[in-house]
Amino acid sequence: DLNGQLHGQHLAKEVVIRAVQEFLQSPRPEKALVLSFHGWSGTGKNFVARMLASHLYRDGPKSECVRVFISLFHFPHHKYVDSYKDQLKKQLTETVQLCKQSLFIFDEAEKLHFSLLDAIKPFMARYDNRDQVDYRRSIFLFLSNLGGNTINEVTLDFWRAGRAREEISVEFLEQRLWRELQEPAENGYARSHLLEENLIDFFVPFLPLEYHHVKLCARDAFLARGLPYTEAALDEVARTMVFVPREEKLFSAQGCKSVSQRINYFL
Repeated sequence: DLNGQLHGQHLAKEVVIRAVQEFLQSPRPEKALVLSFHGWSGTGKNFVARMLASHLYRDGPKSECVRVFISLFHFPHHKYVDSYKDQLKKQLTETVQLCKQSLFIFDEAEKLHFSLLDAIKPFMARYDNRDQVDYRRSIFLFLSNLGGNTINEVTLDFWRAGRAREEISVEFLEQRLWRELQEPAENGYARSHLLEENLIDFFVPFLPLEYHHVKLCARDAFLARGLPYTEAALDEVARTMVFVPREEKLFSAQGCKSVSQRINYFL
């Protein structure tokens, strides 16, 4: 399904499939699996998170074993952060007690207050059996736009050098991502202890999407509705998107995020 429905993201496919398969096949993991998705909006981070939930649980994202937290929606006010910490730890504990294998998704992770990230560190750290609740079968996904500019710069450099985007390796991007995430800024990653304690197992880069990827997203949207389409219709949808940088107009500024709504406009 990732191969057929996730476009332009060879790194995400490679890392997510390998990491999740190895984790699920391990009889006794040392700790929860922690993946951090990075890239511009509309590049597929939420899409992959939902797909993972759909394939791990019969009820998919609606399963009682899946908890989704959106930073500014669930934790909007910093003055209530102590209350949020208690609520969050309680929700994680209850979910793990209910489900041997839980999936926790944190959207807009860079906007999480750093003390919230630090509060859930014990759930992601190596198991110490302190409270008899075993978190080692849990999967944590952090979704963030942070690092998107670094990822885009690398992708653009490869394009300008005449090299295929498929030549970009995780190792090549990881060091650059790591540096950006550690920059002293108002983001939870930099101010929490997640990075220095190496609690994130894999940083997953989502590359910016090009014109032909947007056309594939438009095709999928037509197919999902059972509607016929033509190449001309796909081009018409793709042409309405904004592409950057100004000179090359190579990457879709919104990724594939508004493709489905734009199809409504043409129907």
